[in-house]
Amino acid sequence: MSINLSDPVFTDERKARAYFEAIRWPDGVICPHCGNTDQSRIYPIKANKAHKVREGLYECQDCHGQFTVMTGSVMESSHLPLTKWALAYRLMASAKKGISAHQMHRTLGISYKTAWFLCHRIREAMRDIAGDKLGGEGKIVEADETYVGGKPRRGTDGRKSQQDRKTPVAVLVERGGRSRAKVVSHPLEGVLKKNIAENVAKGTEMHTDEHKAYRGIEKITGAPHLSVTPFNNQFVIEDIHNNTAESWNALLKRSIVGSFHHVSREHLSRYCDEVSFRWDRREIDDTERAAEAVKGGEGKRLTYRRTNGTQQEGA
Repeated sequence: MSINLSDPVFTDERKARAYFEAIRWPDGVICPHCGNTDQSRIYPIKANKAHKVREGLYECQDCHGQFTVMTGSVMESSHLPLTKWALAYRLMASAKKGISAHQMHRTLGISYKTAWFLCHRIREAMRDIAGDKLGGEGKIVEADETYVGGKPRRGTDGRKSQQDRKTPVAVLVERGGRSRAKVVSHPLEGVLKKNIAENVAKGTEMHTDEHKAYRGIEKITGAPHLSVTPFNNQFVIEDIHNNTAESWNALLKRSIVGSFHHVSREHLSRYCDEVSFRWDRREIDDTERAAEAVKGGEGKRLTYRRTNGTQQEGA
């Protein structure tokens, strides 16, 4: 992960604003309040510190709403400079194993709480809301499950149960394509099938291990279901395997062990979204990936909720 911290986008507020505007409004400013695209009816308001008019403010003559490039995105109501937002997006888009909130707060020179909230806002921007399905005719989707958190305890037979006190994550990876992960609950039978029905297109060939929860999924997809038996050291049979999904699992596990150290069940889905975002864009460079994350933040909001139940907006 090589980032030039002297890049003007990370040091000059005007350059950072121009960077975000170019990504969000490549064809001209759009009013986030009413959707007006007529540039002759959107005008910039000159900054005036005495009257508390900040730079980058626009007004729409159609709805008379005022806005900045942060309005109507995960950055809305944030008090952080855009230079710090630009660097945070770049750091999270380029760190293969993720970046912890502690590292973010040290790098950006902000408080830990602000860094934690900032990271979750960007994960929200990375969340896939396309709503389409993986696979399709002639395509292969691999399915697997992994367990996060909690130390397993010994059962009555003296053996440890991997599922005990751990949170299961159902992973689907289209071979050569995208991924999708969902935090699920026990028991897995029925849950994994439902997840496949919701996220895999009809006619998709499924590759899994021999977990009993996958039995009969060919009835859901209407296509072959092929499996391997890792417990018997059978990992690959010609092109039948779920190694790609296992690789996705390994990325999540390495991110947690190496960067995050502890992830609660409450927020685990956001970390899965982050891993999937980088996985799905693994063929593009860090700059393009950061721009994709910025685009993904449009139309989304994530507020900070304190433990006492009150909400606080802004970072």
